[in-house]
Amino acid sequence: MNSKRSEATRDAYGRALVDLGNENKDIVVLDADLSCSTKTSSFRKVFPDRFINCGVAEQDMIGTAAGLAASGKIAFASTFAVFGSGRAWDQVRISVAYPRLNVKIVVSHGGITVGEDGATHQALEDIAIIRALPNMTVIVPADATETYKAIKAVAAFHGPAYVRLGRSAVPVISEDISGEFIIGKSILYRKGSDVTIIACGLMVAAALEAADTLSKEGISARVINMHTIKPIDKTAIIAAAKETKAIVTAEEHSVVGGLGSAVSEIVCEEAPVPVIKVAVEDTFAESGKPADLLEKYGLTPKDIIKAVKHAVAMKKK
Repeated sequence: MNSKRSEATRDAYGRALVDLGNENKDIVVLDADLSCSTKTSSFRKVFPDRFINCGVAEQDMIGTAAGLAASGKIAFASTFAVFGSGRAWDQVRISVAYPRLNVKIVVSHGGITVGEDGATHQALEDIAIIRALPNMTVIVPADATETYKAIKAVAAFHGPAYVRLGRSAVPVISEDISGEFIIGKSILYRKGSDVTIIACGLMVAAALEAADTLSKEGISARVINMHTIKPIDKTAIIAAAKETKAIVTAEEHSVVGGLGSAVSEIVCEEAPVPVIKVAVEDTFAESGKPADLLEKYGLTPKDIIKAVKHAVAMKKK
């Protein structure tokens, strides 16, 4: 399953857009003057008549995307995660989510791996504030392969979606581009009986690495890629809680309101077991190199291993 190749998820987004543009003339793409960074520039070069640069005006971009969707188009609107979720939140809420329009908000530069751009550009609360909106689908792909398939999937279903991508290259977990991406259906990457690690985004690769180390220490860790945060795969979460009796979540997001919170909401109601969250504590992060920031804020395989051992110990009490 594992590949030694790394690629940024935003690069796969650019490729997927071009392929979608060739397949469907109703695909239109909007950007907030960041197309070289979000990789929508790939679409712009091939389909300039279906691309709109809205300038540094995310609120206008979302409103324009909503208008295009109301006219029958499939509108992809892109910017950095911190702007697509925060600066334009009211427009996303009222113009997209409320009327359930066919707008796909695909953001790049999510999380702390934005790196040197610092706290103003590191979206650590975007999943929390977007998943709170009714009618919204929220997806955080694990790698470039999954991103390509996820973009194809959100284009095929009618309704609003938020897809969170990253700036940095991340390990490609699988090269299989042919497999189906099912919105709301998690992927079991590894079976395990002692604990379940539920991860999204770049933390899926970290979870698999942690599971390899844990197996050598006699701990059997189930690994689930929860690529869809909303609608979340309740069935997989409940089964994990009942069968392994302990859960660790891992995400490149604030500990408040993200994947860990979503999992906890289900576990506490359906099958109460220990849930330990590996995430950025309730703080703004610093500027720095991505690898250094992941280390500083506790988002590494060794942090997952520590959390797993804590969770396993708790279930024995």
